[in-house]
Amino acid sequence: MAGLNKVVGSYDEALTGLTNDMTVMVGGFGLCGIPEGLINQMVKLGVSGLTAISNNAGVDDFGLGLLLRHKQISTMIASYVGENATFERQMLSGELNVILTPQGTLAEKIRAGGAGIPAFFTATGYGTPVADGKETREINGRHYVLEEALTADFALIRAWKADTMGNLVFRKTAANFNPMMATAGKITVVEVEEIVEPGELDPDHIHTPGIYVDRVIKGVFEKRIEQRTVKQA
Repeated sequence: MAGLNKVVGSYDEALTGLTNDMTVMVGGFGLCGIPEGLINQMVKLGVSGLTAISNNAGVDDFGLGLLLRHKQISTMIASYVGENATFERQMLSGELNVILTPQGTLAEKIRAGGAGIPAFFTATGYGTPVADGKETREINGRHYVLEEALTADFALIRAWKADTMGNLVFRKTAANFNPMMATAGKITVVEVEEIVEPGELDPDHIHTPGIYVDRVIKGVFEKRIEQRTVKQA
């Protein structure tokens, strides 16, 4: 059973094999459920020319915003620009190639990639610039757009708990894009808050089976809040 231990002891080991010009999926929604330490390690490695697939890029000075600041991302596939001024500026100036994708379509493109489905038809985006250059088809009187699936060289995700065999449990909304991305990477690296021994996780509560996971690292998280909102006194 020792050969099934997916735990690595350092961020260097976690991202072994990551090089320039790769495609990287990064889990999270805003700053919720992002693999903070793995993103910081990419900044330290200085890899460039990356194609990043993520719902958005968070904020300027945290998460994927750090990679944008250092101009390590050449193409961003995302559903919206969000709160990141650097993302907006680089997109409008042409420094960054941005493929804006409807959020539900983005999620399904990733899920399809993980399931081995090369493409699918969706009504979302028909008759808009989203459909430009794509095959369309009328099915049962409704028009659809053919969307190709997404996969990546690395999927970097965040989970709450993992066992040493890579079985994962996500916590509340921090799940977001993480479970589907875990299935769509050639190499899936998971940053977690807690690692337990096999058998300690309730099998009925495991969200992602360890078969999809290649490496697990116990992270240290800042858990920054993107938009702090408090009740007025």
